[in-house]
Amino acid sequence: MFAHAFHFDTSRLQAVFAPRKPRHPLARIAISVLGLGVLAVLVFFSVFVGIAMLSGGLLYRLFSQRGKPVLVQPQAAHDARIVDGEYRVVSKPVLPLR
Repeated sequence: MFAHAFHFDTSRLQAVFAPRKPRHPLARIAISVLGLGVLAVLVFFSVFVGIAMLSGGLLYRLFSQRGKPVLVQPQAAHDARIVDGEYRVVSKPVLPLR
């Protein structure tokens, strides 16, 4: 009888995917500069994508309102002290007696 059961050794598999820093100082500097360059390129493009989205939304809003009449209010109703509205008095709800 075999007393030894099958055991999968995961230490070799973990070592394959573990990120390791290079030992040479110049290689470390080169990899860090490369990483910073990739980060700068991503930020650079994301800023331009954001600007393009904002300008596209503004242009869409500008062209969608094209040809619609503009509401012009008379000068008398333009006073900042006047509040216009419709009001309704709501009575206090009556609770039923027990």
